[in-house]
Amino acid sequence: MAKISQTPTPYPNVNVVLHALLKETRAALGENLFGMYLYGSLASGDFDEHSSDVDFVIVTNQEITADEISKLCALHERIAHSGLEWAKKLEGSYVPRAVLRRYIPNDIARPQYNEGVFFLAPHESDWIVQRYILRAYAVVVAGPPIQPLIDPVSSDELRGAVAGILSGWWAMHILTQPQALLRAGYQPYAVLTMCRALYCFEHGAIVSKPRAARWAMESLEGKWNSLIEHALSHRADTSDNALAQTTELIRYTVARAAMYRVPK
Repeated sequence: MAKISQTPTPYPNVNVVLHALLKETRAALGENLFGMYLYGSLASGDFDEHSSDVDFVIVTNQEITADEISKLCALHERIAHSGLEWAKKLEGSYVPRAVLRRYIPNDIARPQYNEGVFFLAPHESDWIVQRYILRAYAVVVAGPPIQPLIDPVSSDELRGAVAGILSGWWAMHILTQPQALLRAGYQPYAVLTMCRALYCFEHGAIVSKPRAARWAMESLEGKWNSLIEHALSHRADTSDNALAQTTELIRYTVARAAMYRVPK
């Protein structure tokens, strides 16, 4: 049985919901459970208690059966209605060990959970980025280290995956519907995400948003320094000027993304 870390994160209420998820998943999967790990901001070091999600991946020894999928759906329904503070911020997926090794385009649909919804869907090319973060920074909630299960992700693969995210969600949704930047906490998130994408294009690596933001302030000729400094404080600036600057930064980053091949 996968050994659990009693304090996987520095946030007690996050740990409570993680322990609840692990307990439920153990009951649903039994010996098929290999381990539970955190990626995203909790792993890369830029978790924000006001806006971040709790990103997890649960690894199984074998493919997940239809019966197990039904049990996973039911457990997420229970946790969502548990009243736990972070229950509705869980976001993650369930994958067999073999699937972690490398990104598989056109793979079968996998169990996933996001924004209170349990569903089946294949991993998109952003899974390249998540595998990179898991290999570099994963936090173990339960189980052995995950790094040996994941092949190295090359700089070109990483750049291509980030370019794909930018040319998809950011170019097709945010730039065409900029009112989305008015959502609580989204404007600083957008600014820091662009800094991290630009850092990736330059260095072929993913680092925390604060580190990428400091690099951007030194490397982008000071053009967006005030905007970036404000974003680092995790305070949204939805003034007309700040929103115009944020949109300009997104356009600049999307344009940079066009230089890199997007994985198919």
